[in-house]
Amino acid sequence: MKVVLSLGGSVFSGEAEKIKEFAKAIETISQENQVFVVVGGGKLAREYIQWARELGSTETFCDYIGIAATRMNAMLLISALHSAAKKVPEDFIEAEKLSKLYKVVVMGGTFPGHTTDATAALLAEFVKADMFINATNVDGVYSADPKADPNAVKYDRLSPQQLVEIVSKNSARAGTNVVIDLLAAKIIERSGIKTYVILGTPENIQKAVRGEAVGTVIV
Repeated sequence: MKVVLSLGGSVFSGEAEKIKEFAKAIETISQENQVFVVVGGGKLAREYIQWARELGSTETFCDYIGIAATRMNAMLLISALHSAAKKVPEDFIEAEKLSKLYKVVVMGGTFPGHTTDATAALLAEFVKADMFINATNVDGVYSADPKADPNAVKYDRLSPQQLVEIVSKNSARAGTNVVIDLLAAKIIERSGIKTYVILGTPENIQKAVRGEAVGTVIV
């Protein structure tokens, strides 16, 4: 089975031990599956982008800075993996080529204007993945931002069309923390790839790969 994992940048703002725990889970999954990981930029990206804006950078150039940060985080994760290519691919064609030689391929962003969630969804579509896992800081998809709305309802199961509808509605609200961005949701809809949106822990990632009930499944 081919699995694409979108791993939030928050993983890389803690201790090295945390990265090792995720690496161990990825190694376990890779014993029976081909694994692609797309990592976010996290704190590193946010700080550099803020400074760049203060220095007069355009938003597109800030995106390139963010992409560079995601690739640095990818190199950190690769450092903790034994089965991964020691190369961060810069596009999907290179990622697929590396997957012919290595059980794990880790990459960051690819193009300005695309979040790493969207990049991961596009990668999943490109390599014809069997499963896409979005490991985030919320335990699934809700009717509204659960951190702002105590009455938000968590969905255990959604269709791709329902996901797009929910994300479209919430994206329109200023300042809303959307669990998955609209472009990623639309890619999931058109590709039909089974998707899990989960709280990003090593245990939950392994549960999703095993097909256990965790987070929100989009099918």
